[in-house]
Amino acid sequence: MSFGDDHDYGGDPGQTRTRLPESGGDAHGGRRPMRTSRSLVTVVGVVVLLVAAIAFANRGGGGNGPASSGKGSGGSAAGAAADPTAPTGTKPVTGTSGPDGAIPSGFADTQQGAASAAANYAVALGSVGMFHTQQRHAIVDTIYTPAAAAKLQPSLDTAYSTDFLAQLGLDASGNAPHGSTFISRTIPVGTKVDSYSTGAAKISVWYTGLIGMAGTTSKNPVATTWKTATFQLQWAGKDWKIVSDTEKSGPAPVPGDDAASTAEQITKAVKQFGGFTYAR
Repeated sequence: MSFGDDHDYGGDPGQTRTRLPESGGDAHGGRRPMRTSRSLVTVVGVVVLLVAAIAFANRGGGGNGPASSGKGSGGSAAGAAADPTAPTGTKPVTGTSGPDGAIPSGFADTQQGAASAAANYAVALGSVGMFHTQQRHAIVDTIYTPAAAAKLQPSLDTAYSTDFLAQLGLDASGNAPHGSTFISRTIPVGTKVDSYSTGAAKISVWYTGLIGMAGTTSKNPVATTWKTATFQLQWAGKDWKIVSDTEKSGPAPVPGDDAASTAEQITKAVKQFGGFTYAR
């Protein structure tokens, strides 16, 4: 299930196409597993990682060494070759930004810095904070270019509507009901430098995600997703920022034989095990 469209939030010429649920009737039709929804329309400027949440809400009952960390002089430095994600020894970033200082910042103007930024931005876009208006605004303003963020915010406010949140079991403010825990977490598996040049990078992030409501009365138990997000990054000021992004489903491994845990076990695990930052 490929999302298929490029989502360009910058000022470059050309038309941008992004799929969003329709605003009436089956307003948040999203995509069900193994088939494409007919209730998606083309709209400018919505973050691609929202698609995983929409799909969930509407589903049925060894490397060759570290990648170069030098700045390129133009063109593609990595192409489509595999990009090992082994530790490089380079010190991680020390700065933070965004809501509650939760997003790493100050990435190096290198291939490695761009890859680390993309992985961390995927984590931010897949977080619970995206379901709360003020936190979402802060996240988008932090990781997108100003022009991209300005175009994106209104579309996101429309997408994260009260009806959509209700389908996930959340109230109008994005809060879970008493006794339940809403879980949304992105876990990068690896990154790939598709292209790199001075001031620009195209990075793909393969990730798995957790999303759902953990609770004894939940109708949407926590499930996993597998996606690949591709970010077009621009060096803006003193950090990497997202200009545009795309997403596609998979690659997804064959499900294992692990027995599903109870809602209580999942809730406890999420509270006990914090997420990682992905600066290497």
